[in-house]
Amino acid sequence: MRGVALALVLLTYAPLALGQGQEVHGENSVFAGHGVAIAWGVLKGPMEEQTQVILRILPAGEAYAYVSVEAVDPFTGKRQPVLAGRPLGDRVDIRSPRGTFADFPRREVHLYRTAGDWQAQKPSVTVYYLGVPDTTPEFISEAALFTYIDQALAKGRGAGQGRKP
Repeated sequence: MRGVALALVLLTYAPLALGQGQEVHGENSVFAGHGVAIAWGVLKGPMEEQTQVILRILPAGEAYAYVSVEAVDPFTGKRQPVLAGRPLGDRVDIRSPRGTFADFPRREVHLYRTAGDWQAQKPSVTVYYLGVPDTTPEFISEAALFTYIDQALAKGRGAGQGRKP
């Protein structure tokens, strides 16, 4: 049993050991800190297979040029790109079928200051989540979901939610 616990701890903190930059637990469905704001929402489909998890990422004060997102199986360490990488710009929306969280529950949002850092796979900050946060609301309308996300991010950025360095 101790071996399993140790393996989970090592898998959780492996990116830190590899020199991958600062790692921060996003914890809630709305996170603002470390130069980024992130909000989650679920868009319910008519069938569960069509339900989408939406993740919106906004820069918030720090100059991050690129973002990538990975799905991780915390037991095997296997990784799958969700977003291989792209310029962050003013925002990035990511859609994932909710079913993908069964085998790859951990999501890692990697933020890079420069294109060179992104190409070298050296994020400045990684915000990680251990599955879809429990506080994530579900919507049946895309318009209602995006209205919620916009309002939650505006409130979260103003209140400075999330951990600070």
